[in-house]
Amino acid sequence: MSDKDLEQLKKEAAERAKAAALRKMQELQKKQGAVSNEGADANEASSAQVTANEAPETTASSDAANAEDLKDAKAKAAAAAKAKAAALAKAKAAQSEGEKAESEGEDDKAKALADAKAKAAAAAKAKAAALAKAKAAQSEGEKAESEGEDDKAKALAAAKAKAAAAAKAKAAAAAKAKAAAGQATEAEGDDAKAKAIAAAKAKAAAAAKAKAAAAGKTAGADGDDAKAKAIAAAKAKAAALAKAKAGGGAADAGAESAEAPSPNQPYLDKYMKVIKDHLGEDVLEDAYINRLSKDVPTLVAKPETYYKIAEFLKYNEQLGFDYLSEHHGTDFVTHMEVYNHLYSYKNRQSVALKVKIDRDNPEIDSLTPLWAGADWPERESYDLLGIKYKNHPNLKRIMLADDWVGHPLRKDYEQYDVEV
Repeated sequence: MSDKDLEQLKKEAAERAKAAALRKMQELQKKQGAVSNEGADANEASSAQVTANEAPETTASSDAANAEDLKDAKAKAAAAAKAKAAALAKAKAAQSEGEKAESEGEDDKAKALADAKAKAAAAAKAKAAALAKAKAAQSEGEKAESEGEDDKAKALAAAKAKAAAAAKAKAAAAAKAKAAAGQATEAEGDDAKAKAIAAAKAKAAAAAKAKAAAAGKTAGADGDDAKAKAIAAAKAKAAALAKAKAGGGAADAGAESAEAPSPNQPYLDKYMKVIKDHLGEDVLEDAYINRLSKDVPTLVAKPETYYKIAEFLKYNEQLGFDYLSEHHGTDFVTHMEVYNHLYSYKNRQSVALKVKIDRDNPEIDSLTPLWAGADWPERESYDLLGIKYKNHPNLKRIMLADDWVGHPLRKDYEQYDVEV
């Protein structure tokens, strides 16, 4: 309780004591007045002298009584005020003690709060330090892991380069060995092929002559009948030569020269004539009947004329090869070869178009712009042999992953990952 409140209480207590004393005085005065009135009525008959002599004594006695009563009232009021003031002082002291205790409690509470805050701050600092330490350790781990990944990538790149170099060296050695060992054989093969072609041409000329003679004798005879007769004659001759050879009278060269002409030779002659008439004499590297593939007329283009010949075979009116039925590549160790089989629905004829390319840099024009069906087969030979096709719309691996090392259909292929 504040000093102001205490003074107010004292003031109010004094006023109440004063008011009580005043009321008591008024009551005494009323009582005195009543007593005086009764005395006057009782002594009405007395003499004036007696009244005059007694009046001062009564008045003095009453005043003394009133003064005594007032003094008692004041004393009581003062005692009451003192008691009230003592009670107020005691209450104030108790309140002060309470406020002091409360203040001390607040101080203790503030001190405890400050201690708690200090402890929380210390814990937060410790936690932050631990997190910083963990983060630093993680950064070191990530750095080490990154360095490990870099080392791994470098090792993988070095291994790939080593594998590629080994494959190239092996391919070069194989090519050199093949070239050294097969020069004589290739020369003999070329001679045999030239002899076979010359014999076939001679037989074709003979067949044509026989056909013309037969046509003169039998007017209206069918061309297919003449061809059948020529084939039958050739077969008979071949059988006779085989019989003679079995008897020991014929050599291998004689047997080759006596081989029957192919029924598709006229078509090959036609293709060669049309191509040479329109594109020139030197656009083809070779042309022959492939006896091992159902006598398919085969054209071997030069790398620089490959696309031009393919385009001519498709769009020329006399040829019209509008369908590509087969495409593949082959590794011959000394060179790469690309093979295409074409078919003409209009003429119901077929032709094979081949081209030989450098093995160390196998690159040739894509036929996808001419025949859409060449798209995926060219990607396959690119994937498995490494042949690159210029102007291909989407040349990427189709069977193996992009990071696969090497091309599995090459003769010098060595598997990079032996566990796969």
